[in-house]
Amino acid sequence: MTRCPRCSGGVRPPDLASSEWRCDRCGEVDPFFVSDRISAEILSSVRDRVVAADSPLPLWVPWPLLAGWTVSGVGWVGDERVRPRATAVACSGPAPLGTGPADLVFVAERPGTGLGAGLAGLSGPDPGDGLCAAMNGAVPHAKIRAAGHPTPLWSVPAGDGRSAYVGAAKGVWLYAVLWPAAAGYLLADQVFLHDLAESMPSELVFGAPSPHLCPTA
Repeated sequence: MTRCPRCSGGVRPPDLASSEWRCDRCGEVDPFFVSDRISAEILSSVRDRVVAADSPLPLWVPWPLLAGWTVSGVGWVGDERVRPRATAVACSGPAPLGTGPADLVFVAERPGTGLGAGLAGLSGPDPGDGLCAAMNGAVPHAKIRAAGHPTPLWSVPAGDGRSAYVGAAKGVWLYAVLWPAAAGYLLADQVFLHDLAESMPSELVFGAPSPHLCPTA
């Protein structure tokens, strides 16, 4: 399915009236493509598309996977005319403290795309003032390792029922968006992110599509 990366609404492809994809709410956007199911073959296909770009984006996944968690979705922003503008990988599993199921989406994004902000429920295409306020004299709210490098993340005000953390890795935005909001405690422990654009572990486990990324879940 093809959606708007900023509001998840429908988009219209280029036609005689416009050479760009268009969302009735957000105007001209790059399209967000998400498969309605997830498997090793689908993930490999998206990885191949990302790696083939002149300047590939990372595809972040916690590795090793958190205990009891599965990979539950993958998507990217940008059609065949442009290099990918963003990637998203969803994972699903038990929430901390025994509070039920949880979902986590990691987004790697070039500035101005709006996918991470849209998933987090932020206004505007980038973290904006919320991140500036969070970073102002504050220690990071989470510390992960992305491709072996210490990567600080800051909590930003998110939409209802979720928590969101933002930082930067490999020269682009890195978002972590979690449902429910209390699932943010998952980032209290050291989380290691692996870039699937570099290699894809054969031991990845796949589960039911995430309702926060895959449209038919």
